[in-house]
Amino acid sequence: MSALSVQGRLAAAEPPNIVCIFVDDHAFQAISAYDHPISKLAPTPNIDRLAKRGMVFRESFVENSISSPSRATLLTGLYSHQHGQTRLGCCLDDQKTWFPELLQHNGYTTSVFGKWHLNAEPKGFDYYDILFDQGEYYNPKFRRPDTQGKYLPEEGYVTTLITDHALAWLDQVTDEREPFFMLLNHKAPHRNWMPDLANLDLFNDIDFPEPATLFDDYATRGTQMQTQELTIARHLGYAFDFKVEELAGEPTLPYIQESWPGAIGQLNKQQRAIWDEAYKKQNAQFLKNRPVGRDLVKWKYQRYIKDYCRTIRSVDEQVGRLLDYLEKKGILDNTFIVYTSDQGFLLGEHGLYDKRFMYEASFRTPLIISYPPWVKENSTCDKLVQNIDLAPTFLDVAQVDIPGEYVGMSLVPLLKHERKHPWRKELYYHFYDYPAVGNVRKHDGIRTDRYKLIHWYGEGYGGDPAIDLWEMYDLKNDPEEIHNIYDNNHFKKQRKALHHRLTKLRKDINISE
Repeated sequence: MSALSVQGRLAAAEPPNIVCIFVDDHAFQAISAYDHPISKLAPTPNIDRLAKRGMVFRESFVENSISSPSRATLLTGLYSHQHGQTRLGCCLDDQKTWFPELLQHNGYTTSVFGKWHLNAEPKGFDYYDILFDQGEYYNPKFRRPDTQGKYLPEEGYVTTLITDHALAWLDQVTDEREPFFMLLNHKAPHRNWMPDLANLDLFNDIDFPEPATLFDDYATRGTQMQTQELTIARHLGYAFDFKVEELAGEPTLPYIQESWPGAIGQLNKQQRAIWDEAYKKQNAQFLKNRPVGRDLVKWKYQRYIKDYCRTIRSVDEQVGRLLDYLEKKGILDNTFIVYTSDQGFLLGEHGLYDKRFMYEASFRTPLIISYPPWVKENSTCDKLVQNIDLAPTFLDVAQVDIPGEYVGMSLVPLLKHERKHPWRKELYYHFYDYPAVGNVRKHDGIRTDRYKLIHWYGEGYGGDPAIDLWEMYDLKNDPEEIHNIYDNNHFKKQRKALHHRLTKLRKDINISE
């Protein structure tokens, strides 16, 4: 295997421990270190502890905004088309080299906990404790090396249980001489945003600010925005998403209606009693005087955001437990800690929920790194970074050579504030998962520090038309991405340059679709 020379070496003789907290669908808007209006009302004090001890990346993105491809990119340091997992269900090439294998071969004790969600078995991990499929919020099932391939149920809340398992493993390895790597994959705050019992009544008396584009009419966009099925107004279920079980029979998409019995059915009798009491109170006024029109959309937005932020509260609490544990053990300062998400998430921007789109709230993902020997407190970075950069970063930190096939760049020079280190000027994005849930059409594109070019393409299914459509945005003057300027000749020069750069990027990484 060819190797690139490692860019950053530790001054200390021994490499540090590494912890990657990899959360599902955590929007940067809901982390108070990013200073968004939502997070001012729903702060994340423990995640902010990491930010205060380290660096917040303000221009961090993914290469394909959907779960399984993003997880595969984390492990392989490759774009989706290179590792094979372009869509949710298929098809990761498990012959690729995963960075945990290299850590393991170079003296690290390795583990993974929580959500796995890949069509391949864990490799490169000395220990695993993973959820079945997506995992349930209450009383989920886990598989470990000692369960003979079976997933066994445990009573409790998923975010707490995952942390329990991780801390139990740390108890076994923190006194050893070998450094450890731990990948902590939280299910939360993935849809359908079921909070822990202690947090069911959070934010009841708060009205969260609405995004400026909640009622976006997509006037400058093409048919792909008329056929997608991810709007807050029309594509969330009363029972499954809004927790109004009294309206479980109201018309909605079949998969949404079918998902609720399984989700709520996981709660035991005692858990269900607390749940029902909380939401019965919250739903009473709504059921008594149901809003319509724009007022109904506003109500749906508030319920969605409240449950989303309630679910994140548990994540933040469990991050606090982990940091407290590492501090008590005396190893917090010698542990390289990354907090990130598999992608961003739309919190009402453009009237949408979910991910998949190349629009900023979906494309952009949180990234916070703490490591006191290198990283200044309360520092920020505005360079264009991407999830392809995480695998080479972990190897660089561990003093392990980076495979030549990896396409990302180590973040170590940025963490060390090496200002003269050359860095990329654009990012490539590609979404493939169509036809599928959400009905978001295939698209790819390029983003620079100011402009974004998106190409929607492909044959349609189920009555959708074939499309070949373009969007272009000036992110400096239109950060909300409302005005598609692709056909505006005032930006002819910039459009031509973006097309050229996109064509070159696609050629450089051998994109055939």
